[in-house]
Amino acid sequence: MIGFPLSSAIQLCLQPTDMRKNFDGLVGLVTTGLHKDPVRDGAFVFVNKRRDKMKILLWDRHGFWLLYKRLEAGCFQMPPRESDSAGLDPESLRLTYEQLVMIIEGIDLQSVKRRKRYAIS
Repeated sequence: MIGFPLSSAIQLCLQPTDMRKNFDGLVGLVTTGLHKDPVRDGAFVFVNKRRDKMKILLWDRHGFWLLYKRLEAGCFQMPPRESDSAGLDPESLRLTYEQLVMIIEGIDLQSVKRRKRYAIS
C-alpha cells in the first residue's frame, strides 16, 4: 500500500459502515463515534454490513488518504473479540499491520498459528 506507515496504530471500527461516506463522513465517524483524533491516532478501517467492502482512512503529513477495497467474491473475515472484553473499547479493535494484511488477503485470523521467533527487546 502506498504511504502506509508500518508503525501507525490501526483501529478497526466494529460497527458496519455506509461505504457512501467519503473523507469528511469517515473523519466524523472517527471523532464522534470512536472518540479518537484522526490526525494523531493512526489508521482507521471501516467495513460495510456485507463485509465485502473496506475503506482505510489515514493521515500523513499533508492530508488524508482513503484506500478502498471491493471484493468481487467472498467477504472479509473479522478478527475475534477477546472472550473477556472488560476494559476494551466497544467501538473499535486495535489491529497490527500484519493482521490487517491477513484480513485483506482473506486469511482467517482464528486459524493462524504463530511460530516462536527470536526477538530483541
